[in-house]
Formats: sequence, structure tokens, C-alpha cells
Amino acid sequence: MIVLGIETSCDETATAVCRDGVIISSHIRSQSIHEKYGGVIPEIASREHEKFLNEMVFDTLNDGGISKKELEGIAVTQGPGLSGTLITGVCFAKGLALGLGLPIIGVNHLEAHIFANFLADPALEFPFICLLVSGGHTQLWHVKNFKDYQLMGETRDDAAGEAFDKGARILGLSYPGGPEIEKMAKGGNPNAIQFPRAMMKKNNLEFSFSGLKTSLLYYMDEHKNANLKDVAASYQLAIIDVLITKLKWGLENTHCQTCVIAGGVAANLLLRDCSLNKLSGKKVIFPDLDLCTDNAAMIAYLGELYLSKGIKSAIDFPILPNMKMA
Repeated sequence: MIVLGIETSCDETATAVCRDGVIISSHIRSQSIHEKYGGVIPEIASREHEKFLNEMVFDTLNDGGISKKELEGIAVTQGPGLSGTLITGVCFAKGLALGLGLPIIGVNHLEAHIFANFLADPALEFPFICLLVSGGHTQLWHVKNFKDYQLMGETRDDAAGEAFDKGARILGLSYPGGPEIEKMAKGGNPNAIQFPRAMMKKNNLEFSFSGLKTSLLYYMDEHKNANLKDVAASYQLAIIDVLITKLKWGLENTHCQTCVIAGGVAANLLLRDCSLNKLSGKKVIFPDLDLCTDNAAMIAYLGELYLSKGIKSAIDFPILPNMKMA
């Protein structure tokens, strides 16, 4: 089955084609225009998607050697995400589906991040634990089977990616914050400053990063001449420590032998190194770096999985900015 995927949940415009579970073409255009604002401006993001979608679909199909007539379905992000950007992608996808007479499926962005790991390792089998970490979400999932997911814990306030972004702003770094803090942390001493780790009582699988961000703010107010490399390294380690500890507890509680780490923060190299070192004896899977951030390959892949089972959306399906997975 050949499925076109479209992703516009935030500030990445992405298109991809999946054929029989294999991605044959994938394009991502990041909206660098937001860097000067220190964060995503929803109205601008929507306009950028509208500007580039048609061209990107054409290029993606052309690069994959696929004509519009060969498409058998369209998958598009239904939520969660920014209302305006979701509307742009969904309306474009609906128009294309109507014009070509194709079935369409609205895809949950979070579920797609989890299933991106099947692209990284086609041998991945259920059940497994997923640590889903991005700018908007930090969640721990017990993935028992297709469409059978249990939320074990999530953040009470800021997501891990949000903590990186806000921390970078405090340190005077640019957006997005995760890569900037990771870059600044190179050569720094991660044990120089003992930033707090919240909600670390044994087997508490909830997360909280708001206090950590506040602690960084107070530290910088009191230490005007602080070594920024040490600060960044210590701040980064505090976030990673919490993530890996909760993931380890989740594995112990479920007796799962496999875990996957998904979402934009999964690209962090310290997170990857620590998970491999501290979860020895467990199988740890990461998606490729271009599948960590928002992308359409995961949308096309999961969309094909649904459509191949005869599951599709009505043409009038709504966007769901706060869409839940379970």
C-alpha cells in the first residue's frame, strides 16, 4: 500500500511516502523564522506551512518516483499540536484526498512518535516501554500491543523539551534550546552544580521540571560570572537523570525487556549514552535522528498501518489540539 503522510503539528513542515512499511521518500522543512522570537509564533507557523506544503508534496512524490494516481491513502496529523498549524495540514490533506478519491486517516502525533521506532528496528516486538520526550510532552508508556497503551506517568508541569528551551533562554542561548544546551555543555563539568531532581521517590513515575527551571534562574541571578559550560552540563544532567531513572523504574515494574525513546529530546546524545549505560541488560531502541523531531515518515508509516486494516477517518474529522492517546 502506498500512503502519503503530512505533518504540521508545530513548526516543521513535513511530507513523506510509505510503501508497504518502508519509507521511500521523506522531506522536512524546519521554520528557522522563529529563532529570532525565541519560540514558535503560531500564526507565522501556519502561514509557513501553507506556503510550502504544495511544493513539498510534489517534491516528495517526485523523489520517490510515485505519481498522485499511484497513491492509495493519505495520513495527516490530527493532533495534538497548535490549532492553526493542524488546520493547515488537515485542510490540505482533505482537499487532496477528495480530489484524488482516496481514503484519509487522522493520525495521533504521539502514537506516531512511538511507532517511528518500528522504522528504526523492524524487528521490534510488543510489549515494550516507551519514554516519549519532546517540547510539549514527557510521558512514560507501557505499549502492550497495537492500540493497547497504558500511560504510566507524565509531567505535572513543564515537559523535558520545554525545560531545555526555557533553560536555554535563561542562559542567553537561542531556540530551540535542547541542541544549544547540549552544545554548550561540551567540556563542562556535569557535577559542578547539584540542581534539584523532583519527584524522585521510588517508583513515582510522574515528572516535574518547573522547579529545576526556577533553580537555574535563581542560580544565574546569584552567580553572574558562572562558567556557562558547567552550568549547561549540570542542568542537562539533571534532566537526563530524571528521565533515565523513571524509565528504569518503568521497566522494573512491568518486567519488560525492551524500551524505546521517542520524541525530539531522543536526539540528545547524553540521553542515548546514559540509557545504554544505566539500562544494561535491556534492549534500548532509538529512532534515527531525523525521526526524533517532528516528521511525516512516522505519520505515513502509522497511517498505512491503520489504512491497511480498513481503519479510516470520515472526511469531516476535526483537528484535536489536545488529542490524547489513551
